[in-house]
Amino acid sequence: MMAWKESGPMPDATLLAIDLPGLRKLKGGKVREIFDLGDSLLLVATDRISAFDCVMPNGIPRKGEVLTRLTHFWLDRLQDEIPNHRLVRFGESWPTSLKPYQNQLGSRSMLVRKAEPLPIECVVRGYLAGSGWKEYGRTQSVCGVDLPSGLAESDELPEPIFTPATKADSGHDINISFDQAANRVGLETASKVREMSLSLYCQARDYAKDRGILIADTKFEFGWLEGQLILIDEVLTPDSSRFWPRERYRPGTGQPSFDKQFVRDYLLTLDWDRTPPAPSLPDAIVAQTSSKYLEAYALLVGNPLD
Repeated sequence: MMAWKESGPMPDATLLAIDLPGLRKLKGGKVREIFDLGDSLLLVATDRISAFDCVMPNGIPRKGEVLTRLTHFWLDRLQDEIPNHRLVRFGESWPTSLKPYQNQLGSRSMLVRKAEPLPIECVVRGYLAGSGWKEYGRTQSVCGVDLPSGLAESDELPEPIFTPATKADSGHDINISFDQAANRVGLETASKVREMSLSLYCQARDYAKDRGILIADTKFEFGWLEGQLILIDEVLTPDSSRFWPRERYRPGTGQPSFDKQFVRDYLLTLDWDRTPPAPSLPDAIVAQTSSKYLEAYALLVGNPLD
């Protein structure tokens, strides 16, 4: 039925690659495999993990499940705010042609409508971190948005800011200004996705904070479907966001997180030039990274991943 590559002993096997007989693979990214079903798409989140634009040779157990289940969770919470591309809610029955795969892939896969993605990433920052912190140090602004002087690393911003970026098939996305985004998608569309992105972020930020997580920043993607802008791709996951534990938040330095920063920090201790092939991750690093993804899920959803 299905050809896939696993690593590690059960029950901690990780899904690194997958081919589904009879289904055409549209493309594979750093984490996701996309299959073309004709009038819809099957998105499969593997357990691959990347750092410094390199995919690690071993994966993170249950990472793909966390990404998919969290996306389902947020789509449920935000569906009254904006329509999305999801066709089947989590736990609902798949179409007959895909039933053979549902038991194996249902927790890490989504069936979605085809949309025309916008050629920009819609990033919202509520805290000063990552590339935003570096840019602020040079220009006292981020993506053309002027900020107050004297801010420290990880400081909460006076208000969230919209900082779009280009989409890169490989390598880093590049931060751009709002005007540059408008040149790519049109002023009306850029204004609309800015408004929607800020609204979605604020709703998620307030909810997550009550659950013990600070959402420092996140990335949304939007697309056109039948003349309407809809929310697409993953939503508010540890891969598309920076999640910090609220009780450990201390501005003025980098923060502990629930994402792959743990892997990056380990790789920085190695004599590795950040070019492929990437080194294998030790079992302890894999286990601790997996636990961080699972902890973030449990805190946000209110119960552990089953």
